[in-house]
Amino acid sequence: MINIDKGISIILHDWLNVGKDELIHFITDEAHLREAEAISRWAYGADAVLKTTILNSQLVQKGDVIEGMTDIFCKEDVIIGATDFSFITTNAIRTAVRKGARFLSLPLSCSDGTSLLENDFIQMNPSVTYRDARRIINVMKGTKDVHVTTRKGTDLHFNIEGRTPGYFNGRAGRKGLIGSSSFEVFVAPNEDQTNGVLYLDASFGYIGLVKNTVKVVFENGRIVSAESEGGDGQKLLDYIASFNSENMYKAGELGIGLNRISKTRGVSYIEDESAFHTFHIGLGRNRGLGGRQDAAGHFDIVTNDPTITADGKLIMLDGEIAC
Repeated sequence: MINIDKGISIILHDWLNVGKDELIHFITDEAHLREAEAISRWAYGADAVLKTTILNSQLVQKGDVIEGMTDIFCKEDVIIGATDFSFITTNAIRTAVRKGARFLSLPLSCSDGTSLLENDFIQMNPSVTYRDARRIINVMKGTKDVHVTTRKGTDLHFNIEGRTPGYFNGRAGRKGLIGSSSFEVFVAPNEDQTNGVLYLDASFGYIGLVKNTVKVVFENGRIVSAESEGGDGQKLLDYIASFNSENMYKAGELGIGLNRISKTRGVSYIEDESAFHTFHIGLGRNRGLGGRQDAAGHFDIVTNDPTITADGKLIMLDGEIAC
């Protein structure tokens, strides 16, 4: 564990390169007042201008309250989304970034009572993940079919024709950039063209660890079944149904974890989806990732040790980068 003030310094100094007199808008929720106090201390010492907004966390997940802040965002230098839920995929953030703001997605949800800013995985060196990301993207760009398998039986095809892969490694130090505390390569697959079977064995994202491997079947981009012993499959389906949004059943993102410090502990979904040796499927909204799909939210399901090819070219072998 690290000190929360050290965590804030990593975020604002190392990742965001916040300068004197820049306007920072820190958006958090009722569960994270300690983090709001820590950023206030940092901003005072750095002569930065801080504005803090405290929202209801459940409203953030649905996205409507964020979309209503578009005009405000466009007048700010740095926006930090530090609620329990990510809103990186909202149109409001895309608009603000196009107009020169920079944004960091910093979902603070932790199930063990710690602050995300106290967890060791945020100390991962962004330069190392940048090099790993470039290796993967150089193979993936311009391809059509990404094929993912695992030893447990996963066999999935994602159509990414015309879609541009990107990466997150914390950093968003210049105007017009989007950063995330999730260290990953990501691509938005073409809607309705993800097919096959996933043997989900690591994390459900927001709702914690997978206890019993879940067989998840995708047809034409959509989950059509999720089965397991012990009720984990039904847990996934019930959580998706709680959004009351049909597009939450659809694959909106294929992600590859790059953080070599992260572990899939079920404490922070950001740590889970960032973990090296894993890949994840983001369900629901993907407009901020290069897709066209809107939904009532976005969350990720994480699986261990993938073998990944793009148009037959090897990217990962049993969770290790092989390109």
